[in-house]
Amino acid sequence: MDSIQARRNTRLAWARSTLGDPDLTLAPASADASFRSYWRTQYPQSQSERQSWIVMDSPPAQEDPRPWLEIGDRLSAAGLHVPAVRAHDLQQGFLLIEDLGSQLYLPALNEGTVDALYGDAMDALLRMQTSVDVIGMQPYDREFLRREMEIMSEWLLGKHLGHTLNGDDANVLDAAFEVLLDSALEQPRCFVHRDYHSRNLLVVEPDDSGTKLPGLLSPGIIDFQGALRGPITYDLASLLRDCYIVWDRERVEGWVDDYRMRLQDAKSIDTTVDRERFLRWFDLIGLQRHIKVLGLFCRLGYRDGKLGYLDDLPRVYDYVISVASGYPELMGLVTLLKRCVGDRDLRIAVTA
Repeated sequence: MDSIQARRNTRLAWARSTLGDPDLTLAPASADASFRSYWRTQYPQSQSERQSWIVMDSPPAQEDPRPWLEIGDRLSAAGLHVPAVRAHDLQQGFLLIEDLGSQLYLPALNEGTVDALYGDAMDALLRMQTSVDVIGMQPYDREFLRREMEIMSEWLLGKHLGHTLNGDDANVLDAAFEVLLDSALEQPRCFVHRDYHSRNLLVVEPDDSGTKLPGLLSPGIIDFQGALRGPITYDLASLLRDCYIVWDRERVEGWVDDYRMRLQDAKSIDTTVDRERFLRWFDLIGLQRHIKVLGLFCRLGYRDGKLGYLDDLPRVYDYVISVASGYPELMGLVTLLKRCVGDRDLRIAVTA
């Protein structure tokens, strides 16, 4: 028996034992950009009214489940809707968690729904940034932010584009990275989800019982285990400059400024932070994220065999070029990337 089949058997046996049902089966629910996977309980026709649950399979050697539990407790305590935990076996890496459904934001977003859905997401984000306890959380510091951007140098420029950096190239990247790092570190610090976007937010509808949660019902929030204490505009940029969907720049900047004023009302940023300064924070932390993602998507494709992520590279690359082009101090980065990419179709993997 191979290791995948053995893990499948162990997972199913644990779910059946935990729920006391020898007949239940598990169907794939989703997977994320890691070794973690999610499985929805299914029951025979005679038990079709039973509540469904999600089994989170988080192999401890690759994906320690403890940060997920710890961060989830912080979010839940602040009244945010994260999956409730019914049972867990940390040694094996299995958790039985609430099923928030399968209506991700991404397919639900369109011109008619975006204002309402993003309104809910920004309500939740404001609560996250003002109410979640960040005592003891790891800082999203200069070294961490820089390491993330260096993924781009190795995996996009090196592996995907076959470009070897010379001394001048390295100097250009260093200068650009320093601009982004300085901007990130001058921002107020708060809880940062680090992947607050349309594939990690779910539309959750009220159930028929009329039961009300003590906090916010929707969105359901997942994939939060990598949270840190960091720049206040990071999650806003992750949401509004989503790697999987693009909105008109003017519209995005309107949402950004509305949120700036909400942060000022909440006393999370000083009233002296004007539209221009806040937008610069937003733009530059978004660039830091997208530079990281250019490398991360390539690494997922080549190292982990998830080549579908390459399909999203053009969108992220366009974000980087369009935003960086608005800042003279980043034109060296723009020139370098354009030279390396040329007329290459970024969606196509190299075979050698």
